[in-house]
Amino acid sequence: MSVKPVETAEEVSTIAFGFMASKAMFAGLHLDVFTQLASGPKTCQELSKAVDVPINRIVTLMTALNGVGLVEQDDNLYSNSAGAEAFLSRTSKYEFGDYLRYQIDQQMYPFLGQLNEVLDGSLNSDAVDSYQHWMSDPEQAALYSNAQHAGSLGPGLTIARTVDLSGAKSLLDVGGGTGAMTIRLLEANPELNSTIIDFPNVSEIGWRFITEAEMTNRVRYIPSNALTVEWPTEQDAILMSYLFSGIPGSEVPRLVKYAFDCLAPGGKILVHDFMVEDDRTGPVMAALWQLQHMAFTPEARSVTAGWLKAEMEKVGFVDIQDEQTIPGMTHLVHARKPD
Repeated sequence: MSVKPVETAEEVSTIAFGFMASKAMFAGLHLDVFTQLASGPKTCQELSKAVDVPINRIVTLMTALNGVGLVEQDDNLYSNSAGAEAFLSRTSKYEFGDYLRYQIDQQMYPFLGQLNEVLDGSLNSDAVDSYQHWMSDPEQAALYSNAQHAGSLGPGLTIARTVDLSGAKSLLDVGGGTGAMTIRLLEANPELNSTIIDFPNVSEIGWRFITEAEMTNRVRYIPSNALTVEWPTEQDAILMSYLFSGIPGSEVPRLVKYAFDCLAPGGKILVHDFMVEDDRTGPVMAALWQLQHMAFTPEARSVTAGWLKAEMEKVGFVDIQDEQTIPGMTHLVHARKPD
């Protein structure tokens, strides 16, 4: 179902200036004000002293954060909203502030500056237009990968609970990044071992997370471009998470077929990504994420679960199922290769 159509000048302005609300949140994360407020309500004077920022700047920031609903004001005291307390304070087990502060603010936002040129085809040939070019920069690879790891552990746990991989021995995690999804699937399936394919800079960072998870005896990396390297065969499961939204759309059917060929009989394919509804009426967050990815992958496709299921059926997959993973954002489409 689509959202209510925009009708008034105020509603248009709200959309147009929405980036300011985002920047207010990022600034709050940068100064760690949500963690400061986790211990109890504070005045602007107390926050100013705690984060060592002049009082006039704190007053302006807190006024904006209150306006967008991230904090609540009671006289001169500010406290976290329920959402900020649960997801933006470092004291919360569900916190993903670093994902927003680093990947979204420092990387995704700048990329959107070239969206117009991507859409009209005037993007310079030397502009960053693919994950491969982007991840060849060690600093950018580290920033993206560390943030992505934090943002993928939660969905990885959901996927591990959704798909039964009991009895599976081998997992191929294509474009698996720092191994967050692999870690969650291996935690849930003690007999499972994983091979992760990702760019060299990313693989180097990922090995640190694999080491911290004490899974070095169950995981190996193939440091390469997943679109060009040869995949291992006879796999019991193949996972592709957040891959299809960041590659040319023409590659998606090819990779679905390649996954079928590389699976053992009875093996399972798992595709997790931003997907909009088949009638393209939403959800808005998935649609915006797909548009954002197009800013550095001009040939990316806006994927729907229905289209992807049809592609899986074409190559022979059976028992095709579609599950919502992150409500309003991502789907998990999974299927089985016939025995």
